[in-house]
Amino acid sequence: MLCQYCKKNPVTVSYTENINGKKSEFRLCSECYLKICGEADEKLKDVFSFFDMPKRRVKSCAVCGTTYADYERTGLLGCASCYDMFKDELIPSVLKIQGKTEHIGKRGGKQDDLLLNVKLKNLQGRLEQALRDKRFGEADALNRQIAGIKKTLGGGGNG
Repeated sequence: MLCQYCKKNPVTVSYTENINGKKSEFRLCSECYLKICGEADEKLKDVFSFFDMPKRRVKSCAVCGTTYADYERTGLLGCASCYDMFKDELIPSVLKIQGKTEHIGKRGGKQDDLLLNVKLKNLQGRLEQALRDKRFGEADALNRQIAGIKKTLGGGGNG
């Protein structure tokens, strides 16, 4: 969308005025915003400095520019650095939702089963080789490992 004033640059500022109940909305590029509204901003700065009222600084992520107000409005953070930047503000919310702030993890499903199946095939190959070489003690140990994996996978003792 192009600036409503110069019709050249992309819109970077959406400015809304409400005067006597009449709402006016302007979509301007940063240059036109400074031309049109810059004088008003300077006058406000003078008023704040006159009353010795510091402008409220908004904490924002140094990487993506997301503010905590953005997070409160959307429920989304902008990047991984936001977690570090807003850590103090986020911890109470995480505690309320999750009950704790440390991830414990859980046993995976399909990925773990895939790894166990690969291990099972490997052990079965080693068992066959041990039986061919008549290493019966090693074959017995391998057979017990295979049975344990099959039990974990829910396949019982069926080969």
